[in-house]
Amino acid sequence: MEKVSNLKEKWDTLVRTLSNEFSDGDELNIDGIIYLIGVQELGQGQKKFKKDEKINLMHIAICKLLEPYGYYEFDFFDNDGWPHYKTLTELPSLKPGEQTVLMKEAIVNYFDSIDFFK
Repeated sequence: MEKVSNLKEKWDTLVRTLSNEFSDGDELNIDGIIYLIGVQELGQGQKKFKKDEKINLMHIAICKLLEPYGYYEFDFFDNDGWPHYKTLTELPSLKPGEQTVLMKEAIVNYFDSIDFFK
């Protein structure tokens, strides 16, 4: 894979690659990518999740994604192996477009940290 440098290029590469890998080429949206990150962070492999577990997976992902920004900090794993985070700083009020940019940046940074783009 060629080296990708800017946020838009990285986002487009990420969406294309993950969509091909996990959704038979149907384009994943940001929520789908957040869900995949949650499954990855849970570390229990692919399995069927109940609706409330899917919501919890997305919460895990959001906490993990925003941890480097100082909003959350990992706290502990419960008896079922689910990670829990504590809130350090309340999220600022952002317009929907600003929220999307923040989450895309955080997702790209997450994948950057695991050398996805190299």
